[in-house]
Amino acid sequence: MADDDRDQREETGDERISTGSEGLDDILGGGLDPHRMYLYEGRPGTGKTTIALQFLLDGVRRGERVLYITLSETRRELALVAKRHGWTLDGIDIFELVPPETSLDPDRELTILHPAEVELSETINLVFDKVSSLDPVRVVFDSLSELRLLAQSPLRYRRQVLALKHFFAARNCTVILLDDLTASEADLQLHSISHGVVNLEQLAIDFGAERRRVRVVKMRGIQFRGGYHDFTIVKGGLRIFPRLIAAEHHAEFRGEFTPSGNSEIDKLLGGGLERGTNALFIGSAGVGKSSLALGFALAAARRGEHAVFFAFDEGRGTLEARARTIGQSLDEALASGKLRIQQIDPAELSPGEFTANVRASVEQDGARIVVIDSLNGYLAAMPDERFLILQMHELLSYLGQQGVLTILVLAQHGLVGPMDTPLDISYLSDAVVMLRYFEVGGSVRRALSVVKKRSGNHEHTIREFRLTSDGIAVGPPLTQFSGVFSGTPVYVGEKEPPAVPGASDQA
Repeated sequence: MADDDRDQREETGDERISTGSEGLDDILGGGLDPHRMYLYEGRPGTGKTTIALQFLLDGVRRGERVLYITLSETRRELALVAKRHGWTLDGIDIFELVPPETSLDPDRELTILHPAEVELSETINLVFDKVSSLDPVRVVFDSLSELRLLAQSPLRYRRQVLALKHFFAARNCTVILLDDLTASEADLQLHSISHGVVNLEQLAIDFGAERRRVRVVKMRGIQFRGGYHDFTIVKGGLRIFPRLIAAEHHAEFRGEFTPSGNSEIDKLLGGGLERGTNALFIGSAGVGKSSLALGFALAAARRGEHAVFFAFDEGRGTLEARARTIGQSLDEALASGKLRIQQIDPAELSPGEFTANVRASVEQDGARIVVIDSLNGYLAAMPDERFLILQMHELLSYLGQQGVLTILVLAQHGLVGPMDTPLDISYLSDAVVMLRYFEVGGSVRRALSVVKKRSGNHEHTIREFRLTSDGIAVGPPLTQFSGVFSGTPVYVGEKEPPAVPGASDQA
């Protein structure tokens, strides 16, 4: 490519280079502008060194000359980080400005120096000489805290950072500066000097694994996805989960009915639940919400569609045993891959990672039904209920635009009588199915009703149902009872209420 063409592409911002992280590239809409200086800041342990190595390794894969300038870590320490991620430092030039672990050997290269024993200007000149001799395309400078200590004054420090910026700009290389935020106050001057700033955080919660998140603070000339994005550090580097924005995703689909596999339930729902909608199954523990949701997923698998069941509260073995007791074996659906049950540990999984799992199920596996069982477990993964509602709104909007039927299960507190709901998400739901226990003549029975459905007509009756060895048996409307859903039903009929057809109840 001619130099004039390259310059024109840089001026228009069409040319981008990868950060080495697919997630961060997505947040930035394609990557970084080349030949600029960027700042990655975060406390120790947030993953700055790892994502910086990803940036350099991406350059190595593209045949570029790359350089890691370290004032705080040795080559051996960097090699250990790379080994833990399954990487090799081959192809990365490492320039150490730290002392060796043993005493200085007179025969060692003169580039092995301790920054505290060298004047700041000499340290900077050593960096300039090394960069000039290697002429790298990508550079990582680790870290600015050592440079700040050498400068001893904010004015001198700012001047040296500006000198670095102008020097690298003349060399046509892209530079990542690392800062561990050990200064007592945030260095906003450094923000103003840098072309872009990426902040990495590690949060300790009261129980469970620590949470990590990244935020792009600024990025000149680049429209990026703002806000916090969850990420984890796994073997292979940082796995960043860009915050979901539903408006960016839309697919054409037919809003046809999705049958449940039970004709009486479909009749209650006015034909079934439509694609691109979501339904909330709400009721007390053990009343049959999961069994009802599992029936929809199994019916989809039998039609040849893919369904995924995210289980926050129960293991796969428990769900399989539950299905067998009501005559719904999952073996064939699981073996064919049409049904997938994924057990979720809310103490170990961030909401962003869960959203990424849902997206992968839809976009890669082609899931047409997604069951989240239950929202109580999902709520446990969120430190603040307000953020749960906002994130759930985006997730449901995304799934709706993809033509996916989403079933949410929510357990109410209590078994009989007035019940408390841990959160009110009914206004986000297109359909609400309520399941309740009620007592008649010394026996506990179950009732269900469709109390809301935006997308069409539905029955307004309350029906009794039983979990039998042949599936879910639904009886006629409970016309002789009053107050079933209040938890204090009153029988107003003259005859014994009819029994629901089917075999005996299952536990």
